[in-house]
Amino acid sequence: MNDLSGPGPGDDSGSFADTVREREREVLSARAVPSYPASRAMPEEDNLLRTPFQRDRDRIVHSKSFRRLMHKTQVFVAPEGDHYRTRLTHTLEATGIARTVARALGLNEDLAEAIGLGHDLGHPPFGHIGEQALDEAVKAHGGEGFRHNEHSVRVVDVLERDGRGLNLNQPVREGILKHTGSDKSESLEGQIVRLVDRVAYINHDIDDAVRAGILMPEDLPQEEIAMLGPTGASRIDALVKDIVERSRDRDEIGQTEEMGQAMLRLRKFMFQNVYLGAEARAEHERVQQTMKILFEYYLERIDQVPELDPDAGDLQRVTDLLAGMTDRYCITHFTRLFVPERSRL
Repeated sequence: MNDLSGPGPGDDSGSFADTVREREREVLSARAVPSYPASRAMPEEDNLLRTPFQRDRDRIVHSKSFRRLMHKTQVFVAPEGDHYRTRLTHTLEATGIARTVARALGLNEDLAEAIGLGHDLGHPPFGHIGEQALDEAVKAHGGEGFRHNEHSVRVVDVLERDGRGLNLNQPVREGILKHTGSDKSESLEGQIVRLVDRVAYINHDIDDAVRAGILMPEDLPQEEIAMLGPTGASRIDALVKDIVERSRDRDEIGQTEEMGQAMLRLRKFMFQNVYLGAEARAEHERVQQTMKILFEYYLERIDQVPELDPDAGDLQRVTDLLAGMTDRYCITHFTRLFVPERSRL
């Protein structure tokens, strides 16, 4: 979608922004981040039909990194079934939940949506295992490591649009950066995405693990399931209601102690039994070796690595390349480079 940067025939250039400002004063909580003024590193004229956060949303959705999420693992590496979550479906599911919470609390839905859609753009292939493997590969060569939230900001700031970046607003960038890690977002909209990201992936990943036969319904922690509900939908509904009630008229987004601890126990269960469980560990060695070998291959052939950022060193350039790969591209690329083909003679 092309930006409309100037007034059209008969348009008052300030009318749209003024209308949005007035509507937000009437509808949004005083704790919401207003849509205006824009806060981009490179100033731009406002659009006549979309707010600054809506434009950020569109830039993210139209980006190559967003499209690649379709072929990046959520839990299962290159799953054969059609109904398993991918990084893209997780992103859409988490963003939908974030909008629901933002609307219920009178916060800025457009900001929550933009953060939600962009929060995993920097995730590498192969899910949790792939992130750990890339982190280990970077550290093995003297780097500081890899964190997908930090790389997501690098994607939108530097790598997209052939090195020009998306020039997103600061509240969107900050929410993407702080959707995980030790620091919470300054905006309540960013805090919503941080919390519902976990709500979404824990419950959806339970569904996928049961579908794959890795877990049986009776394997799930019964006390937590009794408290939150027997299905993913019922658990998400219970957790969202708790977040809204706990966060109403407060200066931070949170959960009641009871519900928060129940969700944390479910998360711990999933890490022990699924994300880092027996089947995941079996894949871990293969993923680790794949990422390690590709990392070293391109460090030794840096001339083959695209130079989207002229200020990046060799480690960063190779990291950018590998983090941007999808599961299937990484597997196909590794096979082409290192697995001998049968002779046609």
